[in-house]
Amino acid sequence: MADLPYFTPDFPGIGGKIKVRSEDFFVQEISAYEPSGEGEHVYAEIQKVGISTFDAVKQIAGALGVPGRNIGYAGMKDAHAITRQTLSIFGTTEDAVMALAIPRISVNWAIRHVNKLRLGHLKANRFAIKIREVEPTAVVRVRSLLEKLERRGMPNYFGEQRFGRRGNNDLLGAALVRGDDMGVLTLLLGGPDVKVDLDPRVRAAREAFDARENDKAMKLWPRTAGMERRVLSRLIKTSKPSAAARVVEEPVRRLWVSALQSRAFNDVVARRIESIDQVLLGDFAYKHENGACFRVEDPAAEQPRADSFEISATGPIVGYRMSEPTEEPARIEHEVLERFGLKPENFRVEGRLKVKGTRRPLRVKPSEIEVVGGADEHGPHVTVAFTLPAGSFATVLLREVMKNGEI
Repeated sequence: MADLPYFTPDFPGIGGKIKVRSEDFFVQEISAYEPSGEGEHVYAEIQKVGISTFDAVKQIAGALGVPGRNIGYAGMKDAHAITRQTLSIFGTTEDAVMALAIPRISVNWAIRHVNKLRLGHLKANRFAIKIREVEPTAVVRVRSLLEKLERRGMPNYFGEQRFGRRGNNDLLGAALVRGDDMGVLTLLLGGPDVKVDLDPRVRAAREAFDARENDKAMKLWPRTAGMERRVLSRLIKTSKPSAAARVVEEPVRRLWVSALQSRAFNDVVARRIESIDQVLLGDFAYKHENGACFRVEDPAAEQPRADSFEISATGPIVGYRMSEPTEEPARIEHEVLERFGLKPENFRVEGRLKVKGTRRPLRVKPSEIEVVGGADEHGPHVTVAFTLPAGSFATVLLREVMKNGEI
């Protein structure tokens, strides 16, 4: 996120570090609805420490003897943290779930419900995060900053985790949408980077691929690089980039396209950063109460609603059915897409790709904000607690607070 502008550039930041230890980062899901007490699915709130949602689901499925696909969740949660989230589990009982004994996972409650939890079935998340290696007296300055973010909103940027360890998932998504199969292979198998490719075998494999020494690259890729090896193996057997690119599994393809959508949205927010609390002629505005959108035809009449945080301007989550703005907002969005060589209609290719798209508010409102300074056995800290709507990122708020490149 280093290249994205701050909303509060005049605030110098307090520096510091987060996630020094798992206990420093706490997040609690706020569900969109409560379980009814009846149904085929068991809803359970788990608390996990230092493991990812994927790993927690895998371990719970194994302990209960159910397929992983029987477990639903509303959102992914940080691995390096203490997190509380709700899972839905089909094919088990409340007693069996409550009796689970898995290291670093505990179960707080288990109640039946009628439907499986899906991604997005979430109202908000509550965070409490310790910033370390700072002066506790910094709370005075932080409070004034947070008051501004609560009043005007914070940028609704997607966090860096959207773009993968190598930071190029969006470029892979763009190549995929354009139908550039060789571009997909080049990004996936080539381009060694000493900062992220820590394994020298991986760097050597990427260098060999860039030199078109595919057999040599195949021997160098470690066994742990399963997808890369499968893709390269198909390329060697067929000599067809299209056949090799098709080896990439559908969930990974969706992840790449989602990263592309996220990068385009971030770029639009960046271009409108100084006025994210304003609506323009031609905007699609978002109603925070219910998520509905409408076109802005009289900005002067709608701006008081934006000032009261009833509505916000939106940016694109690009797709073939996405509502498009007009006037200046349209010009900004078209320029962003042109950078990737794309148009909304590129997101619908018969037999290969269909991504509908939607709109996302340029800003969100942090609420229930608390900030305190203190010290414990690990040293001084500033603890920031706040609630954010589902789909927004705590690290974006902390980035405005810290401004030191740590996030």
